[in-house]
Amino acid sequence: MYDRALKTVQRTISTASCRQFETKVPEKQKLFQEDNGIPVLLKGRVADALLYRATMMLTIGGTAYAMYQLAVAFFPKK
Repeated sequence: MYDRALKTVQRTISTASCRQFETKVPEKQKLFQEDNGIPVLLKGRVADALLYRATMMLTIGGTAYAMYQLAVAFFPKK
């Protein structure tokens, strides 16, 4: 029973046709190697800029919250 299933799986995998697709590597290389003053991490799409801004906001917000909590712990209420 297992032998038959194994042969079926092997046959399916080995006879599958490969999809032909055009590589976009040269386009991406040209985009990322452009010297236009923009950092590499922002040269992608709009999603990259949004992720960068969200990360910066969370980092600054987290740092501010940590400082606030340290101040609260440093000056306890009597």
